[in-house]
Amino acid sequence: MKYLIVVAHPDDEALGAGASIWKLTQEGNQVDVCIMCTEAKARAFRPEDNELECDMDEACRMLGVAKKYEGTFPNIEMNNSTHLSLVQFIEKAIAESEPDVIITHHPADTNNDHMHTSMACQAAIRLFQRRIGMKPLREMWFMEVLSSTEWSVNTSMNRFQPNTFIEVGKDGIDIKIKALATYRGVMRPYPHPRSERAIEGLAAYRGAQSGTDYAEAFEVVFRRLTDNV
Repeated sequence: MKYLIVVAHPDDEALGAGASIWKLTQEGNQVDVCIMCTEAKARAFRPEDNELECDMDEACRMLGVAKKYEGTFPNIEMNNSTHLSLVQFIEKAIAESEPDVIITHHPADTNNDHMHTSMACQAAIRLFQRRIGMKPLREMWFMEVLSSTEWSVNTSMNRFQPNTFIEVGKDGIDIKIKALATYRGVMRPYPHPRSERAIEGLAAYRGAQSGTDYAEAFEVVFRRLTDNV
């Protein structure tokens, strides 16, 4: 199986699906990552460009990511980019990666870039219907990113409602935390949601919720089952 993780910023892939990426790649699946705002210039405590690139490379290497697709859309200003340009960038990644499953942000995330990434991704997944010869998509999942998804202050939108859980074990959570820690200036002391204790606590809760030993949660919003798939 091939997976494409479409995220707004460097570190979102580790926060939202790091343990699952590691487990999937350990099992022989291919996982690629499409990052929309790799420059992340508005980020607090941001390292230099070459340092951030090294951090991304090391985190993806640790998780087993096969390929990165790097965009330069403006950080926390993705709303100033045209929707079409966002969709077309994701479509290029889809065309090259040929994923069976795409995982992206939940559209109700408080972070503006997460929301726009999700909306553009929802449009881009229809590529196989618009372009002859494209590999059809099997599934689309939303993921949860601590410090953004859990806020859900916009009550006019549906909140993240997980319906799929991947058991990742303590080893998977340890790798997730190590990968996230490669991003300089991202981790915080507890009780911040981007702390080791909070990340492990959420995985333990999702594990208990699904009767597993540590898990990451996802919301599957599109599933295509045919005689040929």
